[in-house]
Amino acid sequence: MPLSHISRPRIACEISADRIVAARAAEGGRNLEAAVAAALPPGLLTPGLLQANIPERAKAVPVLRDALAAVAARSRDICLIIPDATTRVMLLDFETLPEKHQDADAVVRFRLKKSLPFEVEHAAVSFDRQGAATPIRVVAAVTPRGVLDEYESLVREAGYNAGSVLPSMVAALGLADASHPTMIIKVEHGTTTFAIVNQDQLLLYRALENGGSAVTGESLVDDVNTSLVYFEDRYGVGVDRVLVTGVESAEALQEALSATSSIRVEELVSNTMAGAAAGNVARASLAGVVGALVS
Repeated sequence: MPLSHISRPRIACEISADRIVAARAAEGGRNLEAAVAAALPPGLLTPGLLQANIPERAKAVPVLRDALAAVAARSRDICLIIPDATTRVMLLDFETLPEKHQDADAVVRFRLKKSLPFEVEHAAVSFDRQGAATPIRVVAAVTPRGVLDEYESLVREAGYNAGSVLPSMVAALGLADASHPTMIIKVEHGTTTFAIVNQDQLLLYRALENGGSAVTGESLVDDVNTSLVYFEDRYGVGVDRVLVTGVESAEALQEALSATSSIRVEELVSNTMAGAAAGNVARASLAGVVGALVS
């Protein structure tokens, strides 16, 4: 489950609680060439860390197969994007970390051991070092092996291969300019995730349950302000841009923030990023696949 986008396939597919979105990038990965979305019946997929996510696989496989067939052409390798509720993303600091990946993996897993509600020995762990400063900052993504196997085997049953796997927010972060302080808010069915990036590093990550109901800009104000204050206190710099996707009435968030700051609220997926190939697929549904393919 790599966090990087190296040697990524031209096909991406995001499986979430209420839909499957599949897309194909044009040669060179500059824009989308095709995209399709298919709704899933309520309750067919229940993302989480501690339970079976796809109990009715027989109903999910044909939906996935049809969505991928619409965009994949002859390709069978895809980038699979899984719900944020399936993965714990954690930011860790180390004074030292072995250069050899196998040794570093053991150190990271030991640090994670007491912070997870499942056994890290039975989990897929991927991590990236950020920058070269001390302490060494690491972004780690951890998914229970049984949960990851559910999604990967679903893809295989549909006739495809998950060449890489990314949590939804990690994929979507590919759309953000991480060179300056920027908050990204991604809402999907069941989970609202907040991240802040700066100087090409992920510096804050929070995932909160939203009960599967619509999330409005007004309802986000308190959580946004909490994250902004924490970030400014810790890093001594303020955020000047908030990128949102899946948020209803984002204007209310802009209005609330404008009362005390000059922060701009913008859509994470622009019309230009989505392009004409997106067709009738909602921009909010495209953040994961576009971030994985064309960033």
